Amino acid sequence: MPLHSSSMAIKVSPNLGLGKWNDKHNNFIPNHVGSFFIFLRGNKTHHNAMSRGHIGCCLSSFNQTQSFPVMKDQKKLSFSSPEPVNYSQELDVAVRTVQLACSLCQRVQNSLISKTSDGFQSKDDNSPVTVADWSVQATVSWILSESFGSSNVSLVAEEDIQNLSKAKAGGVLETVVKTVNECLAEAPRYGLKGPKMALGTTEVLEAISRCNSIGGPTGRFWALDPVDGTLGFVRGDQYAIALALIEDGEVVLGVLGCPNYPMRKEWLNYHHRYHRIISKLTPSTSESWDKGCVIYARRGSGEAWMQPLLHVNKNLVWPNSARPVRVSSIDNPSLATFCEPVEKANSSHSFTAGLAHSVGLRKQPLRVYSMVKYAAIARGDAEIFMKFARAGYKEKIWDHAAGVVIIQEAGGVVTDAGGRPLDFSKGIYLEGLDRGVIASAGANLHDKIIRAVDASWDSSAL
Repeated sequence: MPLHSSSMAIKVSPNLGLGKWNDKHNNFIPNHVGSFFIFLRGNKTHHNAMSRGHIGCCLSSFNQTQSFPVMKDQKKLSFSSPEPVNYSQELDVAVRTVQLACSLCQRVQNSLISKTSDGFQSKDDNSPVTVADWSVQATVSWILSESFGSSNVSLVAEEDIQNLSKAKAGGVLETVVKTVNECLAEAPRYGLKGPKMALGTTEVLEAISRCNSIGGPTGRFWALDPVDGTLGFVRGDQYAIALALIEDGEVVLGVLGCPNYPMRKEWLNYHHRYHRIISKLTPSTSESWDKGCVIYARRGSGEAWMQPLLHVNKNLVWPNSARPVRVSSIDNPSLATFCEPVEKANSSHSFTAGLAHSVGLRKQPLRVYSMVKYAAIARGDAEIFMKFARAGYKEKIWDHAAGVVIIQEAGGVVTDAGGRPLDFSKGIYLEGLDRGVIASAGANLHDKIIRAVDASWDSSAL
């Protein structure tokens, strides 16, 4: 705390050995002519305001009543509060890592589309998992461990090695190892340390299996969705790489990589394959068809930022043309755009349609795969995201953590349908979630939606 603060008083323990209090004369007797503290207000010293056991600024020579030189070594006795952690190093590594992961996904997606490859399988819930899912998870796990030490890194992530380790997945495992090594070879371009030699199969499997944290209310862990919106990914459409750092149950930073996010928001309404075809018919010098970005934010900064994806053969030089992003200022429901998931299995389109009508939303919903919906609100390309899962579906923390902190720092609001903050302290699921998730560009829109949910929920089939 600076010495010129308007007022301060610190209660000192008698165990400090500075002296003792004289009850008879109501004053402090030092053990030696030396340093102690009295109460300060403004820039003036008020000796008469000193009360028992309360001390202020470092002084010397108590016997002098008019002049009190500051003690020479203030560091020996400090009462200042510890500096808050700003997570700047973690954010720097996370953004670079997600940039690298985006390049990996772009190569794999192009391969899937052009060769109609069978580089993906179905998980137990029949959702697809691809070479990219496992490769990104291995890559992110390895880089975070190298950057901060494996003993200091705990990860919660979507994929495990159970399916990948099966004998029938031998061909896929080989492709994953190859993809990871090709990606890590590019790490120096992104300002990251790569391996001295190619990783073997065992090392890749170990990196994936290290993502075995179960989260919880205490400690620090990373939450990773290596390819959020895998169905969109395999269809050549929107997807995201989502990485968040959670400490003591609170999301402290989030990074979203959106490789197919168009710079013109109008193209979010079209299937990305259509965008791909049109872009081939447009001169390459046109910026209209530029796509791909990484959006990130740090808790308490009041800012969210966006970088373009790194071009081939370029090196990432921070801040890589980053610019701030901010939520839309639209608060009139008739002018607002709302997003919802593409998959009907994960959300009730009929319920959100009824809500939209009751609130006064007139535009057609923007149905987008993955946490790109969170990015759209943070960038001001949409104003509302609503998701109301069907009975039995449990939201996972990696599907929301990064997007939530980015929208909040960009000026938006994210809560459950009861208006409560999402709770990331209960493990891998958003336990206690009240009905659904609502994200809005501002408080006015948010309140209207919550009131509409309350009014219509009992008549819903959810």
